[in-house]
Amino acid sequence: MSKRIQGEIVKVSGPLVIASGMRDADMFDVVEVSDKKLIGEIIEMHGDEASIQVYEETAGLGPGEEVVSRGTPLSVELGPGMIGSIYDGIQRPLDRLAAMEGDYITRGAFAPALDRDKVWAFKPAVKPGDVVQGGDVIGIVDETEIMEHRVMVPPGLSGTLKEIYEGDFKVTDTVAIIEDDKEKTHELAMMQRWPVRIGRPYREKRAPSGPLITGQRTIDTFFPVAKGGTAAVPGPFGSGKTVIQHQLAKWAEADIVVYIGCGERGNEMTDVLMEFPQLKDPKSGQSLMKRTILIANTSDMPVAAREASIYTGITIAEYYRDMGYSVSLMADSTSRWAEALREMSGRLEEMPGEEGYPAYLGSRLASFYERAGVVSCLGSDKERVGSITAIGAVSPPGGDLSDPVAQSTLRITQVFWSLDSALAYKRHFPAINWLTSYSLYQDKVDAWMDRHVASDFSRLRQDAMTLLQEESELEEIVRLIGQDALSNADRLKLESARSLREDFLHQNSFDDMDTYTSINKQYKMLALVMLFYEEAQKALDKGANFDRLMALPIREDIARFKMVPEDEVDEWYASRRDELIKEMGRLCG
Repeated sequence: MSKRIQGEIVKVSGPLVIASGMRDADMFDVVEVSDKKLIGEIIEMHGDEASIQVYEETAGLGPGEEVVSRGTPLSVELGPGMIGSIYDGIQRPLDRLAAMEGDYITRGAFAPALDRDKVWAFKPAVKPGDVVQGGDVIGIVDETEIMEHRVMVPPGLSGTLKEIYEGDFKVTDTVAIIEDDKEKTHELAMMQRWPVRIGRPYREKRAPSGPLITGQRTIDTFFPVAKGGTAAVPGPFGSGKTVIQHQLAKWAEADIVVYIGCGERGNEMTDVLMEFPQLKDPKSGQSLMKRTILIANTSDMPVAAREASIYTGITIAEYYRDMGYSVSLMADSTSRWAEALREMSGRLEEMPGEEGYPAYLGSRLASFYERAGVVSCLGSDKERVGSITAIGAVSPPGGDLSDPVAQSTLRITQVFWSLDSALAYKRHFPAINWLTSYSLYQDKVDAWMDRHVASDFSRLRQDAMTLLQEESELEEIVRLIGQDALSNADRLKLESARSLREDFLHQNSFDDMDTYTSINKQYKMLALVMLFYEEAQKALDKGANFDRLMALPIREDIARFKMVPEDEVDEWYASRRDELIKEMGRLCG
């Protein structure tokens, strides 16, 4: 039984409430504030006074009102029914609250995260007499048409399975009984709870090796993120952070997507809510919502709940990771989460760090990103491996990357997609600057691409990056003396780099054909651009006319390649490659 400690409010300062008489409460206990039962969490203790961050609007609260501790830390409910759900920052189901309260949800409104009335068909995966341990899968539930929910023994529990049932159950019904080595019995339901600030345990963490294929050419080819890796997307307003997050949520090769809208504008979450049910998963043909969980804590919702929303999202992601799934987690944006930390730190009168952020900003960010990774899951099945890929958007004021949140994030994450307002202004999307972005997974992903896609993939990528860097140097010269003063070889570099930018790097998220590009098509698109450059270099060496080279019809075909359907890519590429070599031969002949 959890202990219930009662105190009373002595001070209210925005989302911060200070209550006396709480000496027996613990740090991070959940409390109910006033008779409205507003949810809060103890974040600091001084004697018998507890500092509480309240996850709802505190207007109208005053000294003397009661505060009751539930005696348990802030936790999430984990079980069948989460896929396709829309939660707020503390895992209240917004769709069910809207059905109960209407469009304007009153303070203190509550509904359990998992529907207590819905019935699920439970199929046992083990039998009575089996010895089980934490992490073992004891049964299966078809959560959606494409998602198999694996009901697991909670971490820390092991013993002999005494009974297990098959049939239709609610999430709180007992489906199995375990007897531990002390002959104590434990009833297991399909639902379990886990504190959000404590990472779920695993057997061991592994180094990421293969890429998370996203279908975005700039990312997959030039700045890949490994499955189980971490990435940051910093950029100024209007540079396309949210669109990139949406694209990754839609198309990344992950089994489960957890999308956290943390402090961003409400219309952006509305776009997600309207688009995702309409979009078809490229692998299954079903709605994307059949493998997506949304956490909406927009800018007009309570500030303190932003801080909790990040932890709520990563804990849900860890739960599906423990089943052996690949999970992709999008946080949009960690800057708004950091602003919530700054506000609470200021109200607690803590010594401010740089730009008013708390001194512990870096360690809090690190503890969040550290929960990503590839892990060997708990349980008897030592082959079960799960992963969380964490991708966080950063919104520094004015795009200033010296901002403390951006700098702390860059020190922690392994991939940096630098969004450039100049590229966005030119309508080049995704506006990822290829000269300032980087991926520390590049060597591992190059080896994977060479093995699984094409043996010369990494060579082509390196040649293309060299070409883009040389173009940047040549542009300085062009600005001084003009393009006509360049040699034909340098003019060819500029034209080929322009083809790379416009025909390969530029990708239209709102075009049905161009929004997603398979890794095979990416390779062949890049190969055709680079083949033209290499063959044109040879032709120039043999005395070919530069203007005639630039007027070859094959250049139009290269530009149209992105519009070729996936099932025609191989044949189209082979025919255009042969045609390109013939045209170059005729020009030199």
